[in-house]
Amino acid sequence: MLILSCSSKLRLLEGTLWRGLPDILLVSGTVITINWGKPAAQEVLVDSWPKFKVILTQMCRKVKLLNDSDLYTNTYTVYYRDLGASRALLASACAVNWGQTFRILGLQDGVYEVCKDIAKAKGIKLEVLRYFTYFHPDPSSTPEIWSVLDPAMKLSSLDVSHADLLNETWVFGGNEKSRKYLANLICHFPSVCLLDAAWHPVSWITSYPFGAMGLFYTLPQHWQCGYMGMLNNLLIKRLHTLGYPSYGCVAVENYPMQRLDSPDFWVFFFYRLLLPPIPCPDFSHLLYCHPI
Repeated sequence: MLILSCSSKLRLLEGTLWRGLPDILLVSGTVITINWGKPAAQEVLVDSWPKFKVILTQMCRKVKLLNDSDLYTNTYTVYYRDLGASRALLASACAVNWGQTFRILGLQDGVYEVCKDIAKAKGIKLEVLRYFTYFHPDPSSTPEIWSVLDPAMKLSSLDVSHADLLNETWVFGGNEKSRKYLANLICHFPSVCLLDAAWHPVSWITSYPFGAMGLFYTLPQHWQCGYMGMLNNLLIKRLHTLGYPSYGCVAVENYPMQRLDSPDFWVFFFYRLLLPPIPCPDFSHLLYCHPI
């Protein structure tokens, strides 16, 4: 196992990963974030270099040790070319701390199979969530989408003062750890929102450290106005200009969000989030996704 800390190697890796899209979206987005120098405190592990069979991104070791129960901070993304190499790395105590509450994000079926086997051997029960991942190779070629706005509405970016509102409406939120995580996303990663006459957000989308769009939400009184389609279009173009692959994650049950883009723009994958309950809050509500 090697930790890639050299900036030239990370730049070389970024270029290599672009040729592996879309299976490698999650890892690629994280590597781009690292190379941009954004404060995500992530590091990249590979089984070998320069010819690698598996890549794992994780929080830097010092950060990982701060809180064993912080689901939001303890996040891994993984991509493999060889399933056996993936199994060996994920099972290594030097790579994944199976004694923490954490999540592993991957787009390949083998990621789930390997994690399931490791968890079973360790006596850990996994929670599995399925998401569609949509990817567009060139959003700059898509037409602009605009909704008819009330003149009092303002197009803007989220502000850290909006973290409490996002925490209240996010299906994964409602606690102090999630509020801090959302505040960090707002401060350091692209977002777009619509503000009403009182400068309160009514519709918004953020982006994650792994480059995906997420946290789509529109307040109920503003449903059916076309706001989310417009914001989705704006943010995906902005991320594209920053050098990120253009993709987002949508819960399988979130049918309104899945219909925002033309079917020609969608490539579907399973996006799985795995949680050992040590200790773990009640996730019985996670399969519910707020409608747009």
